[in-house]
Amino acid sequence: MMRRRPLMRAAVVGGGAYVAGRHMASKSAAEQQQEADQNPPPPSPAQQAAPPLLDQLSQLDALHQQGALTDSEFTAAKAKLLA
Repeated sequence: MMRRRPLMRAAVVGGGAYVAGRHMASKSAAEQQQEADQNPPPPSPAQQAAPPLLDQLSQLDALHQQGALTDSEFTAAKAKLLA
């Protein structure tokens, strides 16, 4: 019977330390998430170049749909943009 109290005390202390550690980990993760939301990473050069390329392709497609460009002209212009 004497031996039971130290084991129970160790279990209570260990459990408390576990809960405190989990609380601090979740608090740290929440702070990191909040910081990441406030400071998004800068876009890569490929992402920065994509919108003008998409705009130019959509303009070419619009000209092709209107009949201003033939199929061969459209294909050549698209190949030139994508190269």
